[in-house]
Amino acid sequence: MDRRQRRNPSASSSAFSSPASSSSRFRSEKFSSNPPKTSNSLEDAHQLKSKCGKPQRPEQEEEEEQDPNNLLSLVGTCPFMCPDGERAQRERLWDLAVFERLHGNPGKTSPSLAVKKFCRTIATKHMQASDVRPLPVLEETLNYLLNLLDATEHPFEVVHDFVFDRTRSIRQDLSMQNIVNDQTIHMYEEMVKFHIISHHKLRNCSSKPNFSSVHYLNMEQLKKCLISLYALYKENRNSNSIYKNEPEFRSFHVLLHLGSNSQPLGESLSLWLGCVPSLILKSKEMCFARRLLRLFRMGNYKRFLCTTATEASYLQYYIIEPYINEVRALTLSCVNYCGYKLHPYPIAHLSKLLMMKELDVESFCNACGLETSTDERGNKFLSTKQTNFHYPKEVFPSYCLLGLEHF
Repeated sequence: MDRRQRRNPSASSSAFSSPASSSSRFRSEKFSSNPPKTSNSLEDAHQLKSKCGKPQRPEQEEEEEQDPNNLLSLVGTCPFMCPDGERAQRERLWDLAVFERLHGNPGKTSPSLAVKKFCRTIATKHMQASDVRPLPVLEETLNYLLNLLDATEHPFEVVHDFVFDRTRSIRQDLSMQNIVNDQTIHMYEEMVKFHIISHHKLRNCSSKPNFSSVHYLNMEQLKKCLISLYALYKENRNSNSIYKNEPEFRSFHVLLHLGSNSQPLGESLSLWLGCVPSLILKSKEMCFARRLLRLFRMGNYKRFLCTTATEASYLQYYIIEPYINEVRALTLSCVNYCGYKLHPYPIAHLSKLLMMKELDVESFCNACGLETSTDERGNKFLSTKQTNFHYPKEVFPSYCLLGLEHF
C-alpha cells in the first residue's frame, strides 16, 4: 500500500466559500427507537451524541477536516465496516439505520450490515488504530454502500441519507491515515459520482420536506470531494501524464459555474484554469464545459441546448440539468417580450426552439405565467407581449431534453 505524508486534500475545501453546514436532516437517527431508560444507556447516549451529534442547522456544523499539521501517522487495523465498540454501543442505543438492522430488529446488527458513522468532532491523537479502517476495508465498504443505490425497498432520499453519512466517514478515515495512491483517487471519483447522481435523483424529491437543505448539503459535499480529488490528482501526477477520468472530473468544476445565480467557487475560474495542465484544457470534456459556459453567458440559448444534447456525458448532464429550464425560461422571456403582439408564436416552433415536447411547452408556459391559445384548426400559439411573465419560484418539473432521452 502506497502511504505518504502529505497535506490533506480535504483540508483545502475552504477554497469553496460556502457556509459551514450540517449533514442531512434525514439522518439514520430518524429510524431509531428510544433507548432503554437505564443509567448505562443514558451515559452511552450522551457519549454518542457528543461524538456524532444530532442533526443541526447548516451554520452549526463543526468542520470534519483535520489540521494537517496535527495529523499523526495512523494505520488503521479495524477489519470490519464498523468498529466493534461502535457497533455494540449503537445496538444498546437502538441507533441503527434501516439498512443495518438484522432481520429488521432495531437493536440488533452484524459486521456485514453495520457501517461506521461520520463523527464531526474527532481527534486523530485520541483515535485508536482498532477504530480506523485500513484501505482494503474502506474499498469494500464503499462498494457495499454504492450497491445500495440500486435498492428499491426504500425511497431514494432514505438511501441517499445513509450513503451520504457513511461516505463522509470513509473520507474521514482516509484523511486520518494520509493515504495517497491510485486506489484513493478511484474511491474519490466514485464518491463524486454518488453526489452527482444524487443531485439528479433528489430533484424528483423536490416536493418532500427539507428538500432544499438536503440538496444544499449534497452539493456542498460534492464540492468538497472535488477539491480533495483535484489535490490527489496533483499529488500523484507523474511528468505530463494525466488520469483517464481527470478531464471529465475537472470539467465538473467549470459546469458548476453555470446559472445566473451561481456562487463564487473559491478563486476565480480564470485563475483556476491557469493551474490546470494543458493536456486537460485541450481535452474534449473541458472544451465542452468551457464552450457551454460561454454560450450561457452570451445568451446563445439555442446552441446551449443543442450542444448539451449532442456532447454531454451523463454525469455532465446531471450537473447541467437544473440550468436547462433556466435557459428555457430566459428563451421564453425573449420570445414573449420581443415578439409582435399581432403575430402569436406557434407552439410547434417553440417546441423546436426549447427542445421539448409540445405538451411540455404548454405546461412550461403556464408555469411561467403565460397563456396559450388554439385556433380553429387546432394549432396552438403563444400570445406575445404578455405582462404576467415570471420565473417560477417552485422547482420546475423534469422536462426531457429532446435528443437526450437516453439519460
